[in-house]
Parts: sequence; C-alpha cells; structure tokens
Amino acid sequence: MGLRFFDDDQFDYETRLALGAVYRRAADVGEVLATAGRITPGGDAEAWFAAWTDLARRVREQAESCAARGNRVSAGEGHLRAARYFATALVSIDATDDPERLVPVFREHRDCFDRFAEAVEPPAERVDIPYGGDVLPGFLFGPPDRFGPLPTLIVCNGSDGALTDVWSLAGAGAVARGYRVLLFDGPGQQSMLFLRGMPFRHDWENVVTPIVDFLHDRPDVDTERIALLGISQAGYWVPRALAFEHRIAAAVADPGVMDVAAVWWRHFPREMRDLWEAGERDAFDRYVLEGDGDPVARATWRWRAKPYGHFAPFDLFTELSRYTLSPVVDRVTTPLLITDPEGEGFWPGQSRQLHDALRGPRELVRFTAEEGADLHCEPLGRAVFEQRVFDWLDATLA
Repeated sequence: MGLRFFDDDQFDYETRLALGAVYRRAADVGEVLATAGRITPGGDAEAWFAAWTDLARRVREQAESCAARGNRVSAGEGHLRAARYFATALVSIDATDDPERLVPVFREHRDCFDRFAEAVEPPAERVDIPYGGDVLPGFLFGPPDRFGPLPTLIVCNGSDGALTDVWSLAGAGAVARGYRVLLFDGPGQQSMLFLRGMPFRHDWENVVTPIVDFLHDRPDVDTERIALLGISQAGYWVPRALAFEHRIAAAVADPGVMDVAAVWWRHFPREMRDLWEAGERDAFDRYVLEGDGDPVARATWRWRAKPYGHFAPFDLFTELSRYTLSPVVDRVTTPLLITDPEGEGFWPGQSRQLHDALRGPRELVRFTAEEGADLHCEPLGRAVFEQRVFDWLDATLA
C-alpha cells in the first residue's frame, strides 16, 4: 500500500497491526489514528511509548468503571483494547530512556488481558500446561452454547507478539467458528521471557507435544481434530513440530519459514558470514558491535536478540543456525496450509520454498496488495485471511 503512517518501518507496521485488530474489537480506529497522530512521523521511541501507555491507561480506567457498573461487555472490550495498546507501547521499550519499565508495563498488559478473558462468554479458562519441571501458562477459550468435545486450535505465537496479537490474528476468528482455542506463552515468548528469563528453543516439538498431551486429557477436546496455527516466526516452529508430532490433524503456517536466520543475514555483507563460518568470533563480534553506531539499530538488536538468550553476535548467529527446517522437512505428513503474502518483509520467498520442500499434503495461499491483504501476517486483511484459512481448516478437519 502507498499509504504510510510513519517513516520508521517498525512503527508503521505496528500501526497497521493495531488497525487490523479493530476487526476483532481489540482496538478502535479513532483511538489508533488519534494516538499515532500525536507521535512524530520519523519515529521517536519515548514519544511512542508515552502515547500508547497513556491511551492504554485511559482505556483501562474506562473499562474498570464499566465493570463497576456491571457492564460486562463494555468492560471486557475495554480491557482487551487496553491490553492491545500496552503491548503496542512495549515494542519501543529498548530504545527509550528507561528500558527497565518493560516488566511493570508488561504486567499491566497481562492484567488487562486477564480481565478480558474473565469477561468473555463463556469465560476463558486459565491453564498451566506441564512442561518438563515447569508449566506453560495459557488460556483456553470456547464458543458460547457449544458443549462436548470440539475441534481445538492451538495458536502458536512468533518472536515478539503479545497474546492480544494471537487473539485478534487467529483466536477470535476460530472461536467464532465453533473451535476451542488454546493460547499460550512458549519459551522465549512474553511471560516466559520477561518474567522467567526462559529463551527460545529450536526444537519446538518439545513444546507442542506436551500441549497435545494436555489436550488429550480433556473431555471437551475432540482429539481427532486438533489443529495448529503459527504466526510470524512460528511459521518455522509449526512445521518443525509437525516433523515429530503426528497427532495434529491440520496446520497453518503464516507465513512459511524455512530458515529463520535468513532475515538476520540480509543485513550483513557476505564477508561477515565468511567470518562467522570461519569461527572468527572476536573479529565477527567487533565488526557488529563497533560498526553499529545507530542507537535505533542497537535497540532493535537488543529487542530481537533478547528471546534467543544471546547478545554476543557470534553466539546469537550460532544459535540461529539451528533454526532451519532442511534436516526435518521431509518428515512432515500433516496437511499444511502456507500463507504467501505479497511484500513479505521478513522471509520473502520462503513460503514457496517450504511448499516445494514438503512431501505431504500442502497448499499455498496468496494474499495480495490489490485486496489489501499484503505484508507480513496480513495486518490489514483480517477478513480475507480468516475466510481463506478457516474455510480450509474446516474442510480439512471435516
């Protein structure tokens, strides 16, 4: 689209995500545009953080007043919007004057999401999924007036999205179509990272399998119709899990990701990769850390590197090298729908690569600028996305 809200790519994209969330009542058009209009177009991190947290607290206060008066629907919708706005604020936190505000503001975000989950009908169930010696925190949502075992969708987040993202991008649409929906934080995601310091892992089957075990123990889940949907970087984690976990009946990758590290290497010249491949740790780290004098770029590095548990560049890229599907993609037999949005900015061309590498049932679905559904995770094309993806899931699970 020719329309831009900010010169800064990250702020422009986050504004589109917030506007797309309006489709599932997780934002309001007027609130988003008025707030974006108060921030300098070039992108000032402190101004961004202040504007969105101010909005979030104002909307939360209104929601609390609604709750006190017994207006359950207004209270729930208000808390959902407030949660969305707190999450939007946090994308700039590492570039602000005080990054230590991350945890307290994250707690405000999660408290609002908790209040929303309690207000929906029926109320969402907070669950703790056994995970080794720990638990994965999650929410199990269900449609009203539907009982007994239902098809169930596990929604897997990407690298830095909030639960409000997975709710508006996938969860709400699934519940509206009669699915139970499980949202959760996995290693390196949100509460598992910010509150417990647990980083990502490349072998996501060790995350999905405990979740499937958990769902198999529930009488309200149709265990023959469990589906898995992955957003953003989960376009890698979903097929990785499917290579080992074969109790999933159908899955979606939005978009397809064959090699996570590709998005990182795009920003470096070939000689940098040569240094890394040669094991020249000191030279590699020095090149990256001394050659980057842009404070915004350094903040982006911290935000993106944080979930991997490695800030030293050589160690980070060594970890990233494990995030590839090439060794296991031939093991995937689950029917897989792969989105292919025009203008994919993180992993261009990889949806097609994944589609062509699979041996089992698969389908590639295109989203275009002409229909307003382009860019990474189709931020402004939510109706088009839901229709195509959930119609495919319905047909495949049937």
